[in-house]
Amino acid sequence: MANILTRRRFLESSAAAAALAAGAAPVFSKSPNEKLNIACVGVGGRGRGNFDGVKHENIVAICDVDDRNLESCARQVPKAQKFNDYRKMLDKVQKQIDAIVVATPDHMHAPISTAAMVLGKHCYCEKPLAHNPFECRVMAKLAEKHKLATQMGTQIHAGDNYRRVVELIQSGAIGPVREAHVWSGKSWSNGRHPDPSKTIAPPKHLHWDLWQGHVATKRGYAPRVYHPGNWRRFWDYGT
Repeated sequence: MANILTRRRFLESSAAAAALAAGAAPVFSKSPNEKLNIACVGVGGRGRGNFDGVKHENIVAICDVDDRNLESCARQVPKAQKFNDYRKMLDKVQKQIDAIVVATPDHMHAPISTAAMVLGKHCYCEKPLAHNPFECRVMAKLAEKHKLATQMGTQIHAGDNYRRVVELIQSGAIGPVREAHVWSGKSWSNGRHPDPSKTIAPPKHLHWDLWQGHVATKRGYAPRVYHPGNWRRFWDYGT
């Protein structure tokens, strides 16, 4: 969420479109000077960076399955309502929020985002947008149906360096570009699920059942195997 001003203008410019959302009153029936009402799901790791990008707005609710992340974030927004389960959060605050920011492990991006979009909430979702193409198509259709402002978080593309590259290509300064090669030096392979007999009870601060969500195979907790970052090695949780 590097370019905060641009994102806010993007959301504010959607006021007219939001007013046309089927069966819903205008979400942005306020002046551009008023703050957006936002719920943040996932406030640790990359999620904390996203939270920092919108904390100048009105943070109505924060949600995280790890109580340590939740309590740490709550110190900055003591008036925000705290939740471990995003479903309970949406049930309670859906009439109080304009938008949602989703920054959980990959496998829950689409379920959480779509749950909010069905309610007519604008959505900023951390990369990758979803776990598979089908989920992406569902999200795109929801955004179109409800006339929502949406954005996927690819922070580096909001910086001056990448924008300069776009300008150079679009202006023709380097001639016609016929082919591009893209790669990543990161490797998150060789994930091995632990022997079920070796799993243990999760720590009290981690709501393990909620962390796994309702789309992945249920597995026992093993220290440092999945949480906080190694989940990227596993197709069930990463991409």
